[in-house]
Amino acid sequence: MLANPAWHTVFETLAYTGGYALYRWTRAERGDFLSTEQRWVTIAAAAIGALAGSRVLAILEQAPLRGFHWSDVFAAAGGKTIVGGLLGGWLAVEFAKLLLGIRRRTGDLYAAPICVGVAIGRIGCFLAGLADDTYGTPTSLPWGVDFGDGVRRHPTQLYEMIFLLGLAFLLWRWNGRSHAQGRVFRVFIASYLGWRFLVDFLKPEPVWMGLGVVQWACLVGLAAVAMGEIGEGERSSGHVV
Repeated sequence: MLANPAWHTVFETLAYTGGYALYRWTRAERGDFLSTEQRWVTIAAAAIGALAGSRVLAILEQAPLRGFHWSDVFAAAGGKTIVGGLLGGWLAVEFAKLLLGIRRRTGDLYAAPICVGVAIGRIGCFLAGLADDTYGTPTSLPWGVDFGDGVRRHPTQLYEMIFLLGLAFLLWRWNGRSHAQGRVFRVFIASYLGWRFLVDFLKPEPVWMGLGVVQWACLVGLAAVAMGEIGEGERSSGHVV
């Protein structure tokens, strides 16, 4: 395989473009209860939170080997993690909604576009090869890929691309039907975090107490989704005012 780190930048740009285009089309096709100004505030909050979360978790991911330094968060170069971006963006949007007094769930329009965007980005991760640190552990399976060091590895980037495209199709179809507000986004978050928790066992990442830092973050995110579901159920049944 002829790997080139430059592909990562190309496909990251295509990921943002493709995901945003699908969001715009979905919003125009299915409508939006938020005003354009409110929606842009949530998008801006998501972008800022995602950037911060992705950098912090990426630094924590390598902390078992390199230690943690807050100055690395603001460094020009450095890694990013999708899990950190999702959790950081989600938290930032909830904070922005609190400030704006928005009580309704706003994430359903983002679910399928995020899936598509990340899937496109994973093509760039695959083509970047060993430089991207998203490859899998060595394997003897026939579809193992040599990223340039003579070792056939799990193409975990392609596993994730296939998973996300299938999930995007299901979520997009579901979002066009009657459903509880916010449920599509919560299913997306839970599905992706569950997937990452499992597939990261196939990645040679540093571990802490038996799991990678990203896997621990996935468990925290899944717990937050579960607590949100419990809270929604209690409010729906009248147990919580």
